[in-house]
Amino acid sequence: MGRLTGKKAFVTAAGQGIGRAVAEAFVAEGATVVATDLDADKLSDLQGADCRSLDARDTAAVNAMAADVGAIDILFNGAGFVHHGTVLDCDEDSWDFSFDLNVKSMHRTIRAFLPAMLDAGGGSIINVSSGASSIKGAPNRYVYGTTKAAVIGLTKAVSQDFIRQGIRCNAICPGTIVSPSLMGRIEELGKTLDGGYDEAEKLFIDRQPMGRLGTAEEVAMLAVYLASDESRFTTGTTQLIDGGWTL
Repeated sequence: MGRLTGKKAFVTAAGQGIGRAVAEAFVAEGATVVATDLDADKLSDLQGADCRSLDARDTAAVNAMAADVGAIDILFNGAGFVHHGTVLDCDEDSWDFSFDLNVKSMHRTIRAFLPAMLDAGGGSIINVSSGASSIKGAPNRYVYGTTKAAVIGLTKAVSQDFIRQGIRCNAICPGTIVSPSLMGRIEELGKTLDGGYDEAEKLFIDRQPMGRLGTAEEVAMLAVYLASDESRFTTGTTQLIDGGWTL
């Protein structure tokens, strides 16, 4: 406990899933946390954080939020969307939405918060990418995998440009993690199977080398490490947490 004492963190998509677990872990480790989500109602029971509504696709709103929040030590970019399908299922609207939310939202927050981080002498930026990216291809993850590969490129570019100015930037690349988003995808798949939800869930589990799904709390512990001074010699990395899926 106390690994982030004295640090101020800003978290996007903190309403559920990985973002929620990260916000809770940051609070538990002593950070002052500004937790944001498009749906403010999802933050109503998040204890110990300054909870605010934010549309990560709205540049003006992100800039205004950064000006109001001021200097931070930790930026966690968790906003994202999983599109299902191949290139033939991805129209221009789906492509644009996926890139806007999965990649440009990170561009917005980094551009908005980085100047104050530089003035303060440094900080840690943590971006959520995926094992399904430039690391490994996955079926029916055409535009999702493309955006998550872009996040890796963005992460390496930021880490390279500001490495001598105290800024660290790393990407977390999860595998299949239990979350409301995943449960929704399992439910949809279950509608097409005789065994329903249980059969669909088993299909997801069976493809995991460890024989189980990951948890958001496990990802959050990796985020705590990357946010803390324990990782002060770590930047520009792709931190896999996938139960061996990409082996």
